[in-house]
Amino acid sequence: MQILVVDHPLVAHKLTALRDEHTDSPTFRRLTEELVTLLAYEATRDVRTGPVTVQTPVAEAEGVKLTAPKPLVVPILRAGLGMLEGMSRLLPTAEVGFLGMIRNEETLTASTYAERLPEDLSGRQCYVLDPMLATGGTLAAAIQFLVDRGADHITAICLLAAPEGVERVERELTHLDVPCNLVIAGMDSHLNDKGYIVPGLGDAGDRLYGVAQ
Repeated sequence: MQILVVDHPLVAHKLTALRDEHTDSPTFRRLTEELVTLLAYEATRDVRTGPVTVQTPVAEAEGVKLTAPKPLVVPILRAGLGMLEGMSRLLPTAEVGFLGMIRNEETLTASTYAERLPEDLSGRQCYVLDPMLATGGTLAAAIQFLVDRGADHITAICLLAAPEGVERVERELTHLDVPCNLVIAGMDSHLNDKGYIVPGLGDAGDRLYGVAQ
């Protein structure tokens, strides 16, 4: 798995604001969208294109366009939804699927509780959106789910990752003969005993949408 930690002052600036516990939910959502657009710029460097000729007001010009089948963007519910607008801003013609996965807080393993995806993903490039790569169980399970349906190129976009989570994803997916990339804004220190990223930014879902009582 190729890992890219995006080194850019605007990425660092927005990530710092996201970490701040005093940043309210509306601001957090806006910053997340902006940050994901910056990450998506790097994440789509391998998006598939083909040659095309267009007519400018002056002459013909050679260029490229996205090829079929369209890329598929897959936010992991619920926190991944907060990243969708930022991704769609850069890749508006992509199709969107949804994958609901929940982590057991005792075993730290992930299970699927909902999905809205094509049954056949053969030949599809997929972009998985999940803010926090903590223990790695959710992301590893999501990637395996997509590959089982035929996806042949996966790029995961996360705001933050912990080394333990990255190591687990690499370990659990080492058998896959499918290119997998990880694009993140920051690699943090470690996980605490509750499986949270340190220093992290808290629970991304709660920061985005508040705590449902």
